[in-house]
Amino acid sequence: MKLSVVIPVHNEASTIEEVLEKVLAVELSGIEKEIIVADDGSTDGSLELVQRFRLAQADLVKVYTSPVNFGKGAAVRYGFKMATGDIVLIQDADLELDPQEYGRLLAPILAGQAQVVYGSRFKQNGNKVPLVSRWANQFLTLLTNLLFGGRLTDMETAYKVFRAEVLQQIKLKRVGFDFEPEITAKLLKAGYQIQEVPISYNPRTSYEGKKIGWRDGLEAIWTLITCRLFN
Repeated sequence: MKLSVVIPVHNEASTIEEVLEKVLAVELSGIEKEIIVADDGSTDGSLELVQRFRLAQADLVKVYTSPVNFGKGAAVRYGFKMATGDIVLIQDADLELDPQEYGRLLAPILAGQAQVVYGSRFKQNGNKVPLVSRWANQFLTLLTNLLFGGRLTDMETAYKVFRAEVLQQIKLKRVGFDFEPEITAKLLKAGYQIQEVPISYNPRTSYEGKKIGWRDGLEAIWTLITCRLFN
């Protein structure tokens, strides 16, 4: 069994090295691991740090580089194309989520109970999600459930895990943060059940590098509606 960890990166020089070390340190019994970093036109030295890490771990790390910044969705999709694992997991390049929870995320898939697993920030007490972000996510998750018959609590979670063959069955087009509602909508529309597991969450502020904003929320709404109306 092999796990592909896809890490989209755009200007994360302050955190990417620590994230890579944390992912590398995760031990999963009986599971081989590969790390795929998709750099999305970083200009702050992130790519240089990633390449240095790759040289030290050449047998485990692959790197895709884009000359310009297209968006998170584009980076993740390139990472998917490079993945050779039986299971694919998306890992953000910040420190909001803990790679030591991979075991929890993989458990339903390994047990044959699910083909898709999301980590929910709202199923674990003590997570300090900012109020505005909480309201926005709850609205988008509710809209997703109403449009596609889901039972999710956290559609916008960064921790999404799939059996590789699932990704081969859906066609993704979005390039920005609207990738999140697109992939969820298309999974549900295709009939896949998404199982959620609780995860911890350490939110960062826009000053610390948080990139998503209110415009992304509007794009998410539009994406959900168009995915519902059109193939």
